[in-house]
Amino acid sequence: MSAHTSFRPFVPASESPKELSARALILGGIFGVLFGAVTVYVGLRAGLTVAASIPISVLSISILRVFGRATILENNIVQTTGNAGQSIASGVIFTLPALIFLGFDLESFRIFALALFGGWLGVLFMIPLRRQLIVDEADTLIYPEGTACAEVLKAGERGGSFASRVFLGLGIGGLYTLFQNENLTRLFPATPNWAPNFDPNGQQILKGAAIRADVTPEYMGVGYIIGIRVAAIMLAGGVFSWLVLMPAIVFFGKHLTGPLYPGTVPIAQMDPSSLWRTYVRPMGAGAVAASGLITLLRTAPTILSALTSGFAKIGKGKAVVDEKLSRIEHDMPMSVVVGGSVLLVLFMVAFLVLKPVPGAQVSVLANFSAAILVVIFGFLFVTVSARIVGIVGSSASPVSGMTIATLMATAAIFLVKGWTAPAFGALAITIGGMVCIAASNAGDTSQDLKTGYLIGATPWKQQLAVMIGVVISTLAIGTTMNLMNKGMESFQPMAQARAISLAALPEGVQNQGQFTRSQIKLKTKAPGAAEASVVGEIDDAQKFVLLNAIGSPVLEDGKYLYNPATGKIEVQWIQGIGSERAAAPQGRLMATVINGILSRKLPWGLVLLGVALVIGIELLGVRSLTFAVGAYLSIGTTLAIFCGGVVRWLVDQAAIRAGNAAKTEAESEVSSGSLFASGLIASGGIMGLIGVGTQAMNKTFPFFPETNPLHKDWVSVLCFAMLGFSLYYFARKPIPSEAVLEEVEREV
Repeated sequence: MSAHTSFRPFVPASESPKELSARALILGGIFGVLFGAVTVYVGLRAGLTVAASIPISVLSISILRVFGRATILENNIVQTTGNAGQSIASGVIFTLPALIFLGFDLESFRIFALALFGGWLGVLFMIPLRRQLIVDEADTLIYPEGTACAEVLKAGERGGSFASRVFLGLGIGGLYTLFQNENLTRLFPATPNWAPNFDPNGQQILKGAAIRADVTPEYMGVGYIIGIRVAAIMLAGGVFSWLVLMPAIVFFGKHLTGPLYPGTVPIAQMDPSSLWRTYVRPMGAGAVAASGLITLLRTAPTILSALTSGFAKIGKGKAVVDEKLSRIEHDMPMSVVVGGSVLLVLFMVAFLVLKPVPGAQVSVLANFSAAILVVIFGFLFVTVSARIVGIVGSSASPVSGMTIATLMATAAIFLVKGWTAPAFGALAITIGGMVCIAASNAGDTSQDLKTGYLIGATPWKQQLAVMIGVVISTLAIGTTMNLMNKGMESFQPMAQARAISLAALPEGVQNQGQFTRSQIKLKTKAPGAAEASVVGEIDDAQKFVLLNAIGSPVLEDGKYLYNPATGKIEVQWIQGIGSERAAAPQGRLMATVINGILSRKLPWGLVLLGVALVIGIELLGVRSLTFAVGAYLSIGTTLAIFCGGVVRWLVDQAAIRAGNAAKTEAESEVSSGSLFASGLIASGGIMGLIGVGTQAMNKTFPFFPETNPLHKDWVSVLCFAMLGFSLYYFARKPIPSEAVLEEVEREV
């Protein structure tokens, strides 16, 4: 007897409790918007994302109780709908920021359309695979996040209460962020910083290094959830870049009188942030690309198995059509899958033709070819992703490697066709973006369907809920990305104005027309400082001409403001996405791959250094992708995440000493600590977005002056340690059962 015929779900097929209710869809949509926005914020800053299904389930159980007891299937619809926001946001932030790095604008409507196409393709392509992956191979494909979420829903149905820990994390994290965030009250520094520069006998030891930490609650929470092992490997990458590589660059290059490519100023004049931006990012991009491809090759047997099994399932599809299916076996009909896929392809072609990326118009043939490539690569990697997450989980799925493979194949096709203009780089990113979103959403959808299988949900209702969640959440994702891009941007006066001629622009520099804003604030950073401060304003900024540099030997990649009256570049426009605070490592990687293949202009020396570094790390038996991301990111990010990992280790050690080794955090997806950490992540993201929003709207949040007695680095370190202690304290306290809570309420 097969596993699926002997299996009995939590809710029997013979029962039909309330499931696809209006309140479940509305609450799920709200969570989709919320966690989609938080995922964008945290993902662009930290370079990784955290699953949202368990926190959403926990919050849903408590919130719906206020409006009358909900069924377990309603709570499942809430988490299925809401989790779409996190999965779509993950695919978007890994790819579409590359448009910014290639010099194009990132429009909210474009993000909405591409996320919608990719997200729906991921669901439609997953539907024919559900029976085989979720039912027929239930014993071999675990789907760890989906199984853990099912346990949370079952515990909630039996009366368990978890939400208090999430709400505590939200409250404490929100209050902390109010005083910490640089865009809010700024009571103490957001990033304590130390730039060592020991100078015995004029040797300037460790000049160019920096030790800093973005002491945010979301980084503390992320570090706790991923654990000490992964957090330590990420920090190792940061230590290599910021305490080894950057000081070495200064040591060997400080005597150079001119710039060293790809730098545009002498090394002796660079601060740590400039060194990171100029030399570490290209090396980190090469490292991430190499490690992503290695991960993809390592999973090649699983990929081939997934493809073989997927095509075999399609061949068997007709055998189950005529069966009388029970409630828990009903998928969306194949007519919807095929018809919907065809319509999406037509909509894709129409969108690409009628709404091209500004400044990136291509032929109808190229747009039609792009849509076909999306379908081919999309189906290929949806099949792979849906199966792989069943084995290793969503967080370990090599989606970035699949996207790199898509981009390399696409760029190679374009190169053969002679499509090498910048517009085709934008088209390639569009293809890779939709494929990445489809694969990411298919992986999380399969986790949700596993949850539904275990508790006895109706598959077609879950599939419809995911599609509704995709539509709702995408409305917030594009807005959030543009909000961050504007709210975290800075206009910095050039250290030395550069004279050029608009009639004979340097190689790699493009004229993008008149700058459209009338007023900008100028910011600059003191030597060794982690944060920039406002030094002035320009009220007639429309006088400037906007220039964009990509692969130029004389200008660092980015946008610049040129003053025709003086004939000089006077201001550098550092956009929020791609800055040190929102590095978007995967997006930078995608842009590097595309630009490298199509233009064949890259700092190959640095890129290949990253590749060699990854090979060395792999030979040590270490997870190179984690190390590579850590080497790319600012040490301010990796050090703060490591602190969260240390708290997790301390909690585990305390449990072992207490004789509860079987109940350590490392063995549990659902615990006091993980729920409190989820609250910290959500609160940090929400409050951070509020701060970014005030900056984007040119509003100033009431803040403490930097002269206040608490605006000291040691105060930041102390407050972050206190936040870590709160996480440790509540992680060690067991979650009270429902019976205990009711007894307390009666006594009160």
